[in-house]
Amino acid sequence: MRKFCKYICCVILFGCASCSDFLEEYSQDLTYARTAADLDEILVGEGYMPVAKQSELVSLQGAYYFPWIHLMTDDVLEHVYYGNLQREGLSAFYTWAPYPYTNEEGEMVKDNTWERLYKHISVVNVILKKSEGIHDFPEEIERIQGECYFLRAVYYYYLVNFYAKPYAKATADTDLGVTIKTTEYIEDIYFTRNTVAEVYKQILEDLASAKRLLQGKKKKTVYRADYHAVQAFLSRIYLYMEEYDNVISAADSVLAANYGLLDYNTLSLSTDTWGTLQPTSTTYKDSPEIIFSQGGNAINDLMKGDMYQISTDLLELFQKDANDLRQKFCIYETMYYETLYVPRKLAKPEDGMVSSECLIRLPEVLLNKAEALALIGKDVEARAVLERLREKRIVAANYTPVNYSGNELIHFIRDERRRELCFEGHRWFDLRRYAVNSRCPFQTEVLHDKYEVNANWEVEYQGTYRLTV
Repeated sequence: MRKFCKYICCVILFGCASCSDFLEEYSQDLTYARTAADLDEILVGEGYMPVAKQSELVSLQGAYYFPWIHLMTDDVLEHVYYGNLQREGLSAFYTWAPYPYTNEEGEMVKDNTWERLYKHISVVNVILKKSEGIHDFPEEIERIQGECYFLRAVYYYYLVNFYAKPYAKATADTDLGVTIKTTEYIEDIYFTRNTVAEVYKQILEDLASAKRLLQGKKKKTVYRADYHAVQAFLSRIYLYMEEYDNVISAADSVLAANYGLLDYNTLSLSTDTWGTLQPTSTTYKDSPEIIFSQGGNAINDLMKGDMYQISTDLLELFQKDANDLRQKFCIYETMYYETLYVPRKLAKPEDGMVSSECLIRLPEVLLNKAEALALIGKDVEARAVLERLREKRIVAANYTPVNYSGNELIHFIRDERRRELCFEGHRWFDLRRYAVNSRCPFQTEVLHDKYEVNANWEVEYQGTYRLTV
């Protein structure tokens, strides 16, 4: 606990420094933030997660934000054919090591996820305070404030789900979460951990403020938060908290907006000059499904063939229905000394890249609502919501509506969620919340095979790691 508190003090002090010093460094005229435009520049440059360039090194200390969130799930397996230095810093997450921030020599290294997220929180805290004294464009100031509250909620969502137990209704009031810091000034106090319930309460308060301030404001881009991003994220938070009526209400707000679903029946794959099928993108910036995205797209570099591949378990889930078009448009068969499968659903830079770690899409909102309805026993309504998505994903000529009910329907919706949202940063958090769900708990054993390359460049099986989650 003492190390935890000392570390967060350092992060917060480093992030805030002092209001004037911070603003001198980042404002447009390098002396002081005086206008809404100055604050907006700081918000874009330091409040949002920056976009890492494709083909950046995917490593523990690299530019990508928490790429390891994908590696702890049952959707991924290692692929080894020669020594790959990019994987070395991430293997501890793949094997669920007790101290994953450890290098190959067994030495502890800096947890840059913790530091980055608290730094972003420090930035938005400063912007929120400074915005109280700037009045040149009131509507713009409100928008900036709304985005700040949204971002702070998002960052606390990641922190509490990375560094604490999942939200469980029975124990959230006593389970330790992470430290909440909402002030911009330096505090000479001993920081302690807030409970999981307190962190979620702060998230909801921030989202309520964001919703109020962003309502009626024009959407700038998918890379900036707006009112519908807030409502969509609320539907996720309420689902985690098992507040199902609130899930439905938040989801309905988004579903009434001007978003749409891609119809996979209308898509086609491209081929190169040799007639070989090429990867395509079903998740890209200008898609009608995209509500919000920030940060980089680590999955395209993590799973380009020489590091990790789609697990057999996930492939079999896709193959349960031969008419599911996501097998065709979300999975790419490639060759790296053997046939393996990698995702192709997330856009290449030329298609308008979106994040594989911090992304909100319309299908998630539909699935949040469907799961909430099923968990309160409204099976007919849940199936109707589910069909809105499946009609766009299944071969139209062979489409058959699902007729499940009760727990069977709940599990089918969760499988549908895994198929639809794979490699978008959901699966690890979903596995955790399923295990503590009070209505329909579910646990599974995740198996990760581990390989190494010896001095003779031969692949050696090291064993299978198991985790029940």
